[in-house]
Amino acid sequence: MELTLELIERVKECLEYIRPQLQADGGDVEFVELQDGGKVVVKLTGACGSCPMATMTLKHGVEQMLKDKIPEVTEVVQAF
Repeated sequence: MELTLELIERVKECLEYIRPQLQADGGDVEFVELQDGGKVVVKLTGACGSCPMATMTLKHGVEQMLKDKIPEVTEVVQAF
């Protein structure tokens, strides 16, 4: 899969849509990079960065939304 600027912008736009929900709970999400194969790397910050439910938020919230909206996304992982 070719990593285009257009695809990166679509990912960032989708994260902007998700961001207010995370901010309402004192957290946030930052785009880090888009890797080959459609893997999106993000950083959960604020309350989300230290929350014991962060993995669930990442996989069942952020990842599911991105995969639903952008078929090229195959996985979302947290940067450390």
